[in-house]
Order: sequence, then C-alpha cells, then structure tokens
Amino acid sequence: MKTSRCSLAALLIALVSVAGCSERGNASRKNAESPPAAASAPRTDEWLGKWTGPEGTFLELAGGHGRYEVTVQNLDGPRKFEGRYVDGGIAFERDGTPEIIRATTGAETGMKWLADKKHCLTVRKGEGYCRD
Repeated sequence: MKTSRCSLAALLIALVSVAGCSERGNASRKNAESPPAAASAPRTDEWLGKWTGPEGTFLELAGGHGRYEVTVQNLDGPRKFEGRYVDGGIAFERDGTPEIIRATTGAETGMKWLADKKHCLTVRKGEGYCRD
C-alpha cells in the first residue's frame, strides 16, 4: 500500500511538472509570435497630423497602426492616397510612382525654405514638410 501511494504521488508530481513546462512553452511561443501592444504601433504614428511646406503646401497624415490616409496639398490642390508602414517610413503610390515618407531635418528636404528646420518629413528631394 505504501509503495502504491508513493508511486501515485510521484506520478502526480511528474504530471504537474510536465503541465507546468508545457504552459511555459506555450507562453514563450505566444510572446514570440505577438509583440506587446505598445510595440505594435509603429513610430510613424507619431507623425499623424499636419506638416507644412512652403507657399501653402502641406502634408497631412491620418489613421495609424501602420495604415494611413496621406493628403498632399500642392499648388494644384489636395490629393489623397492610401499609405502603409514600410521600413521606418510610410509608403504610398502617386501617379504610378512608389513614394516613401521619411523623417528628416529641414536641410535633408533639399528645400532652402526649410533648411533651418529640425523636425520634418520628406517624400523626395525637393518635397518636404516640417512642424517647427
């Protein structure tokens, strides 16, 4: 009787140990598959809002979490595009040409009107928008 109780106790301990390891394995796998909620919003979400350029031009970003509505106001008027997070920037297509919005300084925009600015976004050299 004593032996069967010991065997039963040993079996229960073994089962609890295996179950505990299995749960830890699943938790580790879940953490590797899905990042914490705070990490899921890309840095580009900080760019939401309006960015101004010279002569009444602007860039406005709405949305978030990797999906954006990009509005570009140039001398011909505003145009809207669908954007998405790509490699630290926001990609969109304009007139069949792929574009990527990147964080830059005013000098990096290539525009003399923005050269002294610090916090800017550039679509391409000569097309930039700033907040400061």
